Amino acid sequence: MGQHGTLEDRVRMKSLLSKVMKAEDCIQFFKPGMNLGWSGFTPVGYPKMVPIAVADYVEKNNLQGKWKFNLFIGASVGAETEDRWASLDMIDRRWPYQTGKELGKAINSGKIRMGDKHLSMFAQDLRYGFYTKDDGGRIDLAIIEASAITEDGNIILSGAVGAANDIIAIADKIIVEVNTGLPSFEGMHDIYMTDLPPYRTIIPITDARQHIGTPWVPTDPSKIVAIVESHLPDNGRSLRGTDDVAQAIADNIVDFFTAEVKAGRLPKNLLPLQSGVGSIANAVIGGLTSSPFKDLIIFTEVLQDTFLDFMDSGKCDYINCTSLSLSNDAFEIWWKNYDKYKNMVLMRPQQVSNNPEVIRRLGCIGMNTPLEFDIFAHANSTHAGGTKMLNGIGGSGDFERNAYISMMHCPSVRPSKNDEFGISGVVPKAPHVDHTEHDIDVLVTEQGLADLRGLAPVDRARTLIAKCAHPTYRDYLNDYLDRAIKKTGGHHEPQLLDECYKLHLSLEQGGTMRFWEKK
Repeated sequence: MGQHGTLEDRVRMKSLLSKVMKAEDCIQFFKPGMNLGWSGFTPVGYPKMVPIAVADYVEKNNLQGKWKFNLFIGASVGAETEDRWASLDMIDRRWPYQTGKELGKAINSGKIRMGDKHLSMFAQDLRYGFYTKDDGGRIDLAIIEASAITEDGNIILSGAVGAANDIIAIADKIIVEVNTGLPSFEGMHDIYMTDLPPYRTIIPITDARQHIGTPWVPTDPSKIVAIVESHLPDNGRSLRGTDDVAQAIADNIVDFFTAEVKAGRLPKNLLPLQSGVGSIANAVIGGLTSSPFKDLIIFTEVLQDTFLDFMDSGKCDYINCTSLSLSNDAFEIWWKNYDKYKNMVLMRPQQVSNNPEVIRRLGCIGMNTPLEFDIFAHANSTHAGGTKMLNGIGGSGDFERNAYISMMHCPSVRPSKNDEFGISGVVPKAPHVDHTEHDIDVLVTEQGLADLRGLAPVDRARTLIAKCAHPTYRDYLNDYLDRAIKKTGGHHEPQLLDECYKLHLSLEQGGTMRFWEKK
């Protein structure tokens, strides 16, 4: 018996109880080279018992590098599972997003082949069979964490949906980890299964509060080969708190919203808000919590810690997400106030939470954090120096391309190892582009906010440098732009091709982008 009831209570299709086994007994279902699909999204709702048991088996039998799998998960999951798999050389391909330290090392040394994809498109393309086209477009084995199984054998997920519903649909076999160590999340999910082209039906959401699916994932119970009782908690990540820079960015955004409402371009309760992850996103939500805005709706990917205060403040009416990306401390608050929160939160598949059709129809406001952006408003979210993968594009592109107002925010400078102003957030030319100038309306740093709507490229550049660049870099960027205009004779987006990456080369070679400060 787990802390929150028995396995017999949670598995309501009683014939499936004959398939209950220990995690280590599931080793029989694994073969090297398999395509595996896991549930989970941003260290919540992922399987733990079976992946840990497989890792133990590989380590005990010296099978590192011999037992390798292709791993498909909606987003990142706990370090004790996939990051340990990476350390044991158990992953060949990994899609589409990760945050693990060991994973990152293996990806950037070429040991793991990672594919980066917009999250809404990843789930869709997985369903189309694109990633496993050489294997019939199927997933060999799905490992799914569940709160319960219905009388008809349908799976009720735990703290995340992500791509689990699509993985279940295309998997040949399914292992279900029923987590009795956590309270049941039953009733919090709205599972809408998209169909295949041609003539796909619309996703019928015109209000974020609408339920359009089922509280469980449609499942063929004959595919379930094992049920494992789990009692392990999610390895929730504690997000870095707000600092002065993040707070200044948040203040700039709240001031912008106030001006947009006054101008009549936004209603008094704004429009459905999407917010990425991290300290700046936390600060923005904190700023809205203390702002005069009320009756706010959230349509986003992850519910972070600060959303709990947001709901408690009375300013937030409703939240759509695909995952509860909470720290361990925040989960304690969540369960303490569950009767309240369960009526304010709905979890949807990432094909719906990040769907361009729905984002455009609802008029969402997208707010995400890139690594850097250039003077013409191309943003780099994924590759440091244009080459080193950080985590992945995640869902930022789903929102930036389709939002009513597309915003991106980052610090104007970050410290390098030897210079407190060593890395500029505004550069002449982004060395990797995830979001083009066609996608972005507003850019924000702690220095100010640049409203780029209706501006031609050079006008954008002037505005960006004046509003967003740090004073340390502002003169250089203005001088660069002037010389680029002169040399090209006024080209549409003038660049100096022999100099546009000089800041990045200086950082690589001397530890700071301020090449003029090098001794």
